[in-house]
Amino acid sequence: MNPYIKASEAAIAQARAARDTIRNGFDRPTAGMAPGMTQCNMISLPRDWAFDFLLYAQRNPRSCPVLDVCEAGSYRTVLAEGADLRTDIPRYRIWRQGELADEITDATAIWAEHPDLVTFLIGCSFTFETPMREAGIDIRHITDNCNVPMYRTNRLCRPAGRLQGELVVSMRPVAAHRIPDAVTISGRFPAVHGAPVHVGDPHSLGIADLMQPDFGDPVRIEEGEVPVFWACGVTPQAAVMKSGVPFAISHAPGHMFITDVPDSAWQEG
Repeated sequence: MNPYIKASEAAIAQARAARDTIRNGFDRPTAGMAPGMTQCNMISLPRDWAFDFLLYAQRNPRSCPVLDVCEAGSYRTVLAEGADLRTDIPRYRIWRQGELADEITDATAIWAEHPDLVTFLIGCSFTFETPMREAGIDIRHITDNCNVPMYRTNRLCRPAGRLQGELVVSMRPVAAHRIPDAVTISGRFPAVHGAPVHVGDPHSLGIADLMQPDFGDPVRIEEGEVPVFWACGVTPQAAVMKSGVPFAISHAPGHMFITDVPDSAWQEG
């Protein structure tokens, strides 16, 4: 991140207003909210799993780009002053023994039961959606007001300690003649997934049916459009499932944490 690139006061006010709306009960995917401001995936694990995950992220930076690591037990982040990670995400997932146990909209009570949680905030491909839209590339899940489709793939991440799992990808249909532009624009954001990992045939990723995503919602693909796949920050949740992590809290896919950092802070070139 370029620390010299700061958001305007108006942009920060918009991000804080979005977090206030979420804290007061908003429960929908966050794509398109506070445009131009960085959104993050979240995973919180007990302290004795934190090193394994940090190593997992270091070995798989394309899918798990770490933007901040909070102190054990902390629900604060340098990415958004005054924000509360227990309340400022629309929907949380609770994991027990690698199984999805619950979904909640306020994690304050369960956070208190696990005072040693270490929280990781991970880059999100929503970060490059605003410049793609400004370039005239349709972002279908925003246009159609639904969640981005996400899929578990047949590509294995590099394991670390007790953690292993598959790469998860997000998909956006892109008009064939705009694919070079989509690759170029997203490629300028390597700290938040960067360029696509695959373009075209979903079967080569082990995806049998684009209309049956593992997370999120299916989206229409128009004539002349090609499915384009980016590494996704839901990959840690696949590792939680595959590895049978005893306890974890994560964001629900597509329900992100909105920061006070502008998307442009992560742009290179």
